[in-house]
Amino acid sequence: MPPIRPEAKKLMGARLARSIAQGALVVDFALYVTKLGWSATYLGVVFALAILFAVLLTAAIGPASDRFGRKRFVLIFEAISIIASLLGLLSQAPFALAFAAIIGGFGRGANGAAGPFAPAEQSWLSGYIDKRDFGAVLSLNIAIGFFGMAIGAVLAGVIGARQPLFMLPLAASLVAAALLIITPDRARSVEAIRNNETEANEVENGLLWRLAGLNVLNGTGIGLSGPFMSWWFAAKFHASASSIGPALAIGFMAAGLASLTSGRLTRRLGTVRTVVLMRGIGLVSLFALPFAPSFAVATFIYAVRSAFNRGTAGARQAVALGLVRGDRRGLAASVNTISVLVPRGIAPALAGVLFETGALAAPFLLAGLFQGAYLLLYPRVFAAHDPSRS
Repeated sequence: MPPIRPEAKKLMGARLARSIAQGALVVDFALYVTKLGWSATYLGVVFALAILFAVLLTAAIGPASDRFGRKRFVLIFEAISIIASLLGLLSQAPFALAFAAIIGGFGRGANGAAGPFAPAEQSWLSGYIDKRDFGAVLSLNIAIGFFGMAIGAVLAGVIGARQPLFMLPLAASLVAAALLIITPDRARSVEAIRNNETEANEVENGLLWRLAGLNVLNGTGIGLSGPFMSWWFAAKFHASASSIGPALAIGFMAAGLASLTSGRLTRRLGTVRTVVLMRGIGLVSLFALPFAPSFAVATFIYAVRSAFNRGTAGARQAVALGLVRGDRRGLAASVNTISVLVPRGIAPALAGVLFETGALAAPFLLAGLFQGAYLLLYPRVFAAHDPSRS
């Protein structure tokens, strides 16, 4: 592992704080609102609206952070998170709680990322990393988020699906904001920014369009299954929060360990090959998951799938950010995020309808088809643009 600068460590610390809260909400939010009378369809619509809200912000945040700097935008995210957490603590009204979930991303599990402001956060962090080390350091950053989500999932089992749960995201935002305030933003060169605006590289833009196209496949697959895991465990196996929390925690821990492994593999096999190898194993696990005969078997398969699928997140970020020059990484991060979020915003609504009809396997099988197509095309497009080989 290459040495990590103190500024990067502070950004990773903020991610850890957020991820603990997000891990708890992944377990308990769906169970909590189900107790309040929400249907699976209504929950799916809220998830979809939350993602579409994120898309609208993400489209502007990345390019704006290239121009005006990263720090101010990530701090705005923490302010929004504080407001959403207070709404969750103070009200159980369906509209108020849905609004809080939409702006706060409750239940989505962003692995500690700064929601729609993640492009600013990613490009901020990348400024403290050498390009050849993108795969290793970004994988470590992702691993920290997974470990935090595992801690949060265990805490969720202790707290239960109750209103005090929203104390966790409130505390996390306050801690993250404190760390961000003392982390300097890298100085921006106005001349360099102007040059980038007037001399945009057509090759970079073409690669970003290809990235977006592939991410549509990946995002659809994620949206068809990911947001409903807690609900699915409860519906299929009648599991409670005290059982689901540890099950998801195992998955997050496995993903964290796999992310650390993928960081090492990027330095040996290359970033793109690492993604293909690990996602292939994850794909097989995804197809097997809905046919698990028991909760214990499902937990094991879910952990394997989580490890090999989510464990490549840092490597995939490294490929996306490595496609462009340093002063365009906010744009690249926005394109990377939006092209996943848009299909993730549509797919949960479809999954919610399918689950509501009792089709507990269909969303997983559809997800596998989309992610299989993504896996076939990924190396063909990006093998020649591996950042670990630059």
